[in-house]
Amino acid sequence: MVIRIGLMGYGTIGKRVADAVMAMDDMELVGVIKQTPDYESEVAINKGIRLYTYDDKISKFEKLGIKVAGTVNDLIKSVDVMIDATPDGVGAENKVKIYEPMGLRAVFQGGEEAEVADVSFNALANYDMAIGRRFVRVVSCNTTALSRLIGAFLVHGYRIRRVRAYLVRRGADPREFKKGPINDVVFNPATVPSHHGPDVMTVIPTVDVVTMAVAVPTTMMHLHMVNMEFDGQITRGEAVKVLEETPRVLLFNTAFRKFDSLAQIIEWARDIGRLRGDVMENAVIEDSITVFQNELFLMQGVHQESIVVPENIDAVRAMFRLTDKWSSIRKTDSALNLVTMGKNYNLT
Repeated sequence: MVIRIGLMGYGTIGKRVADAVMAMDDMELVGVIKQTPDYESEVAINKGIRLYTYDDKISKFEKLGIKVAGTVNDLIKSVDVMIDATPDGVGAENKVKIYEPMGLRAVFQGGEEAEVADVSFNALANYDMAIGRRFVRVVSCNTTALSRLIGAFLVHGYRIRRVRAYLVRRGADPREFKKGPINDVVFNPATVPSHHGPDVMTVIPTVDVVTMAVAVPTTMMHLHMVNMEFDGQITRGEAVKVLEETPRVLLFNTAFRKFDSLAQIIEWARDIGRLRGDVMENAVIEDSITVFQNELFLMQGVHQESIVVPENIDAVRAMFRLTDKWSSIRKTDSALNLVTMGKNYNLT
């Protein structure tokens, strides 16, 4: 069975999801909906992606010589599911105006409120909750990273009492020239908790998660400083083993491999030939992994532009009951050329 997918939006997340869908043998990217004829439209067409737009936008594309395959309605009638990668809040509007009236399934992104979907999704943490659902929300980059990290220990049989995480957020994506800060540290927000902790609990409600966040002038990655309290003892060696064998988690060592910054992790991704220098895995700083009795401390980098991409693919498979959790995760990771060597795809 090949799932026919339409994509709403072709920005930071949308263009990456488009490439990911085209790498899958059980999915077909029918087309992408765009409202603005720009360089990204040209890039999409050069990749063989069919563009669709609203009726009143067609002339704008044609004036610039950008070929449009049809209207939004044309695309919607040709797909099994829409992946909505529009800005925050637009997905909820699209649900009311388009997806519900047309009887269409949809995957939303983490910028939408949890109420937009039947389930908030992370493949490692709650894949089975999305099986057969009509509307699924892939949680945000930070929530994805925390859910994966917590989920890594849960699937290995550890019990977690609580998580406290401190987030140093990048100020903007590289393409967002209108955003900042430029020379500041912004409380994001000043109140506790930031929205990330409660959002993680929409995925893993059994673990108490509290977060605090600031935004800083960088476009590289987010940095998380995480404290986990376990119900029972854990050793550093056990923690390292869990993270080493969990899919979509990578360890970066400072002492021996000389990863001293997040920029070097991005550079590593570029050097090994990853498209756009993407790091779709949690980038855990191995040297930071420290255990005091039943408490674990660590730092992890989060590539905000790409970490949610594999989750979108797995969400579609769950919605259409294409395969089980671990088969889907393995299939996605292999197709996207993520690190699979040494990873365990047979966890409970």
